Amino acid sequence: MESAGYFPVTAILGPRQCGKTTLAKSWIGKRGEFVYLDLELPSDLVKLQEPEDFLKRCAGKIVCLDEIQRVPELFPVLRSLCDLTNAPGQFLVLGSASPDLLCQSSESLAGRIGYLELTPFIESEVNEVNQEKLWLRGGFPKSFLAPSDKLSRLWLDSFVQTFLERDIPQLGIRVPSMTLRNFWQMCAHYHGEIWNHSKIAASLGVTGKSVAHYLSILSDAYMLRILHPYVSNIKKRLVKSPRIYLRDTGILHRLLDINSRSALDGHPVKGHSWESYVIEQIAAAVPDAELFFYRTSAGAEIDLIVKHDGKTYAVEMKSSTSPKLKKGFRIAIDDIKPDRVWVAAPVSESFMLESGVEVAAPQTICNSIRG
Repeated sequence: MESAGYFPVTAILGPRQCGKTTLAKSWIGKRGEFVYLDLELPSDLVKLQEPEDFLKRCAGKIVCLDEIQRVPELFPVLRSLCDLTNAPGQFLVLGSASPDLLCQSSESLAGRIGYLELTPFIESEVNEVNQEKLWLRGGFPKSFLAPSDKLSRLWLDSFVQTFLERDIPQLGIRVPSMTLRNFWQMCAHYHGEIWNHSKIAASLGVTGKSVAHYLSILSDAYMLRILHPYVSNIKKRLVKSPRIYLRDTGILHRLLDINSRSALDGHPVKGHSWESYVIEQIAAAVPDAELFFYRTSAGAEIDLIVKHDGKTYAVEMKSSTSPKLKKGFRIAIDDIKPDRVWVAAPVSESFMLESGVEVAAPQTICNSIRG
């Protein structure tokens, strides 16, 4: 973790159960003396009744604070201790919420903290031969590695329930778990579609302000990805509303009661499910890339625009191994004029579909964008 050699505090953020603790313990275990505190354990939490005194006595050791969002009042203390020496690598904090939700860290530790987002498994970590399994079960280790599909589904059900009934209240968010579950389920049904704020609010019988609040909760907790439209200088009427994707396809399939590949093949969400699968592979592999979609009111459309290292890439996602392109895609390519164009499909070998358009597996595209 490069940031630990520069910032006094490094934060590893990501959804619950994605492997943050495993990564942190492996890293600090190779770097001399350390102190690890799980802030969900009362026995560890009680040690921080006088946090300044305890942490000062840990000087010279790496201090790892797991589930930091449970004790946000620690951030001002960490700031004061960091400023005593300004030495890099003093603290490693793990959290299950984004920096926006952990606003205390950005306010109290500005200039002193570096962020690393950890995602569930991606293709490069589990091998491309496991692509179908990863797509169906999602990337959470306990789901992906479960001995059977049934146990994978049971774990995902438990994860969703625990997230709603325990994790969200621990973040200080006061939304009834059933209300948030209904919203999450609604998002699954609108997965990959243009977000219609008023339609969702009317369906749930709540205000638009409430819908915006629910959306930010799930986004900040790494459950949803809000994909914004690409804005260019082209003089065309562009769609201005975002698209909403559930970030983990395993959770998407559970919320929609999709229990097998054959069930997925017969479900209308299949295409959008593949879209989110590919988007998350690229987002995890190239974390400094900017991601958008492109769509005009006339129907010209590209599923994903990737801006990285001064270049623009267009990625269309097709769940078929024999993809076909629509007229709207070709028009959009003429509008954007990207540096490179791919169709991301579940293929074993890349091939040219037509002039300037290459069909490739998601991992091949990720490697090409990273350079």
